[in-house]
Amino acid sequence: MSTSSGQSGFGSGFGWSQGTVAAQPHVKVPDGTYEEEHGRRGFFGRTSHLYHRHPPTGWTRIEGELKPRAYYATKVEPFSLPGEQLGRPVGLLENADVRLGIAKFPTEMTVYVRNGDGDEVRFVHEGAGTLETDYGDLDYKAGDYLVIPRGTTYRFVAKTPNAHLVIESAGEIELPERGMLGRHAQFDPMIMRTPKLAGAEKTTGKNAKGEWQLQIKREGDWTNVFYPFNPINTAGWKGDLSPWAIHVDEIRPVVSPRYHLPPSVHTTFVSRNFVICSFLPRPLESEEGAMKVPFYHRNIDFDEVLFYHAGNFFSREGISVGAITWHPQGIHHGPHPNAATNAADKDFTHEIAVMVDTRNPLRATSTAETVEYREYHMSWRADQKR
Repeated sequence: MSTSSGQSGFGSGFGWSQGTVAAQPHVKVPDGTYEEEHGRRGFFGRTSHLYHRHPPTGWTRIEGELKPRAYYATKVEPFSLPGEQLGRPVGLLENADVRLGIAKFPTEMTVYVRNGDGDEVRFVHEGAGTLETDYGDLDYKAGDYLVIPRGTTYRFVAKTPNAHLVIESAGEIELPERGMLGRHAQFDPMIMRTPKLAGAEKTTGKNAKGEWQLQIKREGDWTNVFYPFNPINTAGWKGDLSPWAIHVDEIRPVVSPRYHLPPSVHTTFVSRNFVICSFLPRPLESEEGAMKVPFYHRNIDFDEVLFYHAGNFFSREGISVGAITWHPQGIHHGPHPNAATNAADKDFTHEIAVMVDTRNPLRATSTAETVEYREYHMSWRADQKR
């Protein structure tokens, strides 16, 4: 701990310091204070750390729409009409760059689909099956990310009932730059699974009239095209654009035993104005005094969404598997009051969660409101112990 006042330097290290502060952010926070990070451009811009006498989330109530929200996402009902709408996501949160929803279906899709509005990233929360595409077949199971480029023709053939988190992107889904970590950090691109051509043309997937139906989505509207043959009939392909998959077990998180790294280090995919991150089982910080739980921050430039897939979410009490939390820009958020205590004797986290950070504010759909945990914003009041 240090106590100082005045300017600390100029140039690239320019900054100021006053009062009681930690010498290093997230390490040995002064007793009786609560550290909060106030930064720009996510975790890459100018930053200050404020040491509060009270928890930033210790409000007594919030009036207005700007509040942390949570949804029992996998409790949404899929489209009531069977058949043609099987496998489509039900939207929950959206803006011009990205749409987040849940798709639930117990069996194979009865039509083929082509999304002309954007790339899709589907995180398989439950179930297993085969994704049939122009490029061949791709087997999947729970814990897989499936990346489907815009314009790909596909059909899901479920072996067991499926539930997917669907992230539809107006921009192209790409991998992040790894910088000093190197291109093989987190996972080697060679481990990405691509589809395999079946060989013979498939005769399955016909409707009752003996036709194959293809639905094409463009600007939210659907066009139906009917063929006397299977629309997936590729004899061969080559190139560097393809659907692909990777299982979370194949992703190696970046960790530090001495310093709690920001969530941006867990970025798995990037697109225009948003990123997708994976929080996975990993060692916790082991040095005495180093934070083990997320630090308070006020999300000034990004909305933050978390989908909870599996494990023990010790930093977020009362949140169940299949839930979504949404922390909008401008209001504080951080660990629940008992999180630090819960983590004190732990050396490993067993959580699996998907985070989506959006540069532009999201909006909740009317469907999201039907599965909302309306008192979530007051869940920090259960106990104000550090």
